[in-house]
Amino acid sequence: MLVLLFKNFIRSKGTKIGLLFLLLIGIISLIIGQQFQSKQQNSITEAALYQKEHIARNAAFHKEEIGLLLYYIKFSLVNKTFPISSLAIGQRDVNPSVQSVTIRGLEAQKYDAELNNPANLLSGNIDFSFVLIYLFPLLIIAFSYNLISEEKESGTWKIVATQSQNTFLYILKLFQIRILSLLGLLTIVLFIAVLLLNIPLDKSFLVFYGLAILYLLFWFSICFYIVSLQKNSNFNAVILLTVWLFLIIILPAVINTYIVNKYPVPEALELTLKQRNAYHEKWDMDKKITLDKFYAHYPQFKNYPLPDSEFNWLWYYAMQQAGDDDSAQQSRELETKLEQRNKASQTIALFVPTLHTQIQLNEIAKSDLGNQLLFLKETKQFHEKLRLHFYPKIFDNTPVNQQKWDQFKVETFTDPSEIKFSKAFLPLLLFNLVLLFFGWMNFRNNRLHNF
Repeated sequence: MLVLLFKNFIRSKGTKIGLLFLLLIGIISLIIGQQFQSKQQNSITEAALYQKEHIARNAAFHKEEIGLLLYYIKFSLVNKTFPISSLAIGQRDVNPSVQSVTIRGLEAQKYDAELNNPANLLSGNIDFSFVLIYLFPLLIIAFSYNLISEEKESGTWKIVATQSQNTFLYILKLFQIRILSLLGLLTIVLFIAVLLLNIPLDKSFLVFYGLAILYLLFWFSICFYIVSLQKNSNFNAVILLTVWLFLIIILPAVINTYIVNKYPVPEALELTLKQRNAYHEKWDMDKKITLDKFYAHYPQFKNYPLPDSEFNWLWYYAMQQAGDDDSAQQSRELETKLEQRNKASQTIALFVPTLHTQIQLNEIAKSDLGNQLLFLKETKQFHEKLRLHFYPKIFDNTPVNQQKWDQFKVETFTDPSEIKFSKAFLPLLLFNLVLLFFGWMNFRNNRLHNF
């Protein structure tokens, strides 16, 4: 009987068009992911090549003063991009994966980003997570909204009810066919993704796949519950599309507005201006005041006295450091507010399956806000390490040719965050079970043959 039901289901021209359309969009999303992957890889390759040539060229040109040389030289840190990031690009299309900094003031450099078309950033990328979150549910609704009501409205339900020994089991089979069809389509697209994007079959991919399955089952559970109300097809379609609009568009927008207003974040540009103003005003201040602040920050450098000259690199880099110190409070406030936003969105998302799925997919792909915050912290440590390495050389005026410049390679940051199965799966699993239970109760409390 299951084979006959499947043939009847797949015979429909609308079913074929829907599945083929979603398959096509899925493949397009993978191609977009591949383009993103290539762009990231090219950026990393170019950064490594540029740093090598950039250091060699400047070292050859500025041979006399290492302080002047280090004014120009940039060192790069890479936020490692995993192949699975191509499936859920998240914030990687907004935040750079390569951060290049000099040893000058960090706050003026930390939030530098690539130039992008704002219209493209607003619309975002049609990656696979978009297809999964937004488009798969529409096809599930189209396949499931009229499972019983169509046969009732066409007058064939009574025949089905009399010929079937268990009408509830018949309904489950109808859902089973649709579930297997959509899960099959999901599996095909992800199998293509593994081959096209070179995604390893590791823990991250398996959790990603499992989360996608639970998300599709969540929408089937919603359809199951709405069908169990035993209303007409128009009612089912309107309610399901309203639920889709509410969970996909309206509720996330409301939550985002709430979080933005609850945790207002100062502009990164404002922080940059604060750092630069704090640095520039030091030109007109007593040098001793600037040096005293520098020695308070780095007591290990107190043995370097201020040279008796109009300009010197000790004073200059002390001014740069003072700019960062004077804007440190604003920097901490920005970081704290972003962390609060991230935590709040994760907590609220536990009660919103669509938002939870999107956040978890981005976490698995290391393209979420948490990853960006960790990368910024690593950038700060990377910058500090460079300063501590070069400050003594600058203050001692070490000859440029004594430094092995070719040893400075592009460094890579790998997000150490672990995937938690309970955090990823449990909310969706609970929603599925609740919807299935209430749907089953509705079917049990109504005699289906009188529907």
